[in-house]
Amino acid sequence: MATRTRSRVATALIAPALALGATVGLASAPASAAVWSSCDQWGSTTLNGYTLYNDIWGSGAGAQCIWANSGTNWGVNANHPNTGGIKSYPNAKKVINKSVTSLSSLTSSYNVTVPSSGAYETAYDIWDTNHKYEIMLWVNKTGAVGPLGTAQGTVSLGGSTWTVYKGNNGSNDVFSFVRSSNSVSGTVNILPILKWIKDTKGWFGDVTIGDLQFGFEITSSAGGLNFTVNSESVSSS
Repeated sequence: MATRTRSRVATALIAPALALGATVGLASAPASAAVWSSCDQWGSTTLNGYTLYNDIWGSGAGAQCIWANSGTNWGVNANHPNTGGIKSYPNAKKVINKSVTSLSSLTSSYNVTVPSSGAYETAYDIWDTNHKYEIMLWVNKTGAVGPLGTAQGTVSLGGSTWTVYKGNNGSNDVFSFVRSSNSVSGTVNILPILKWIKDTKGWFGDVTIGDLQFGFEITSSAGGLNFTVNSESVSSS
């Protein structure tokens, strides 16, 4: 479920910081040297216009290390126990800061390598600048994971067919689009999805899109699993 807050300052105190500190050495960065790596719970850096974030925030989390060759080529080794609840959302963020009506295009391409076991999804997480609305685009999922809210039917938008879910986590509305089939590479035309939410459904008005994040929302990865973004791009105008 999408119960996390991507700006994690508000939720940092609920994460198991002490337990994490005792286990963080169990995960490892890739064998080849990266330009940046971190095993810190909130480890973060900015590379070529993207902000990378290790973002280990959930209760009962294990160890996780993030590495990056660039803002669009990065990955994590995560060793989270086989228990329920989201443990982390390592991601790369691009700031948009344009209203829906002022955007003429917003697209993103991705290519990932993900494990065949564990419980996780690969997802975009898109926020308005007031953090009242969260739009999640799940491009693949594995294991016992599911979106927050109730199903609203299916829709074909942005180059894919999605099952749409609408919910609220107590802090903000969440609109989740779960791709009908798993994909490890492709291009998403995001603007038509935002316009569908605004114009067809009326779930929000002309909001300003702030953070556009892409990463892995991990529930379990016992034994240590690798998640890699081979390439990613975000473009807007």
